[in-house]
Amino acid sequence: MNQMEFALSGITKSYGPVQVLAGLSLTVQTNSIVAFLGPSGCGKTTLLSIIAGLKAPDQGQVAGVDDKPISYLFQEPRLLDWLTVAENLAFVLKDHIPRSALSERIDYYLEQMEIAVHRNSYPRRLSGGQRQRVAIARALAYPSRLLLMDEPFKSLDLSLKWALMTRFLQLWTADPRTVILVTHDPKEALLLADEVYVLSPKPALIKSHHVINLPRPERKPTALPLLQLEQQITAELIRD
Repeated sequence: MNQMEFALSGITKSYGPVQVLAGLSLTVQTNSIVAFLGPSGCGKTTLLSIIAGLKAPDQGQVAGVDDKPISYLFQEPRLLDWLTVAENLAFVLKDHIPRSALSERIDYYLEQMEIAVHRNSYPRRLSGGQRQRVAIARALAYPSRLLLMDEPFKSLDLSLKWALMTRFLQLWTADPRTVILVTHDPKEALLLADEVYVLSPKPALIKSHHVINLPRPERKPTALPLLQLEQQITAELIRD
């Protein structure tokens, strides 16, 4: 039986006179991947910030997140340009991994993301896709209980996007953790997530909730059940 990782209860948030979240409530199960879809500006990133504790809701509460280690993966890699690739990982790991295991852990995740050859390179020397590989390796190498992902595949070309999504799922399967994914792409959500929430325009409410029962090994971009659900979700977003 799945256990609850955390719960949102009546989360409301405004910026001045503009309300962006209007009483969101839901529960997230341990080691599940949950995706949030919605129009631009509907409050998806604000919701991640509230879950992470970076922003406080005006009303409502987040239960079950306190003291959990959290990784945050952004659309932009946000690497430290004055550190090498390996040093970027070491910077976030040094206080959480024994020194004797640090190099081995860094090498493992860089190898899994096929970026180990650039271990001693500086981020400015890498392509955009290579930098995002490093960012994913860093987020997964950190021993988090909860991983927040804010459209990390958005700026990538299609072939690289699917390659990194596939590798991400392989690493997540080997070392599961609870993942919250914000995306604008229904296909991406359906290939990765266990559950998908579609949000309305701001002030955001939950417009629909979809549980993806198709086993991940059977999830392909051309799988009929996913195509049908993609059409349904796309229609929901267009109606906004």
